[in-house]
Amino acid sequence: MSNESSTQPILLTTEPTRRDFLYIATTTAGAVGVAAATVPLIKQMQPDASTLAAGGPVEVDVSKLSPGQQIVVRWRDRPVFVVHRTPSILETLQDSKLLANLDDPQSQQLQQPPYAENWHRSINPNYAVLVGICTHLGCIPGFTPLPNAARPAENWLGGYFCACHGSKYDLAGRVFKNVPAPYNLPVPPHYFVNDKTIIIGQNPPNMEFDFSSIKQI
Repeated sequence: MSNESSTQPILLTTEPTRRDFLYIATTTAGAVGVAAATVPLIKQMQPDASTLAAGGPVEVDVSKLSPGQQIVVRWRDRPVFVVHRTPSILETLQDSKLLANLDDPQSQQLQQPPYAENWHRSINPNYAVLVGICTHLGCIPGFTPLPNAARPAENWLGGYFCACHGSKYDLAGRVFKNVPAPYNLPVPPHYFVNDKTIIIGQNPPNMEFDFSSIKQI
């Protein structure tokens, strides 16, 4: 962006609440079971302050986002999770064992644009773009990407866990069965300008989707 925000990244030390996010740095997952580590947000990924204030589209540079890493950016005063998914994550998202535990695995509820009604719930399967607000009571779920990292459930395959009331989602934002949250995490309008730049808050050319039409946020 042409103007960089002066706001410094915040490192997560406790479970965040809905009020706590402003450029949250979250965890990264190593390629072969390396312990997750907290990393700062890359400055070039921070939206311009005037863009945030206007609630307009946000440009995000993902060129320095490593496989397995998540960043959180702010759009319309909401946290948006951007995850660079690994081939292993993509394989897991299609695992029949996982699908059997999901409440809406085929994304039949309107929680995403039509162009994200697919198994990975995004335009580019390598990147998840999700509004990070639990559809139960609005808490911010924690990023728990590794199967063996602080498992919130038996046979955990990676995803998001909302410690407030126990709701769980996979790394496509699909909600698990028998949890308080009734819907998948919302997918905001987004598209890729090029291989390294995502525009969040704007539909791809010649496509229409009104974010206010989703079931719940």
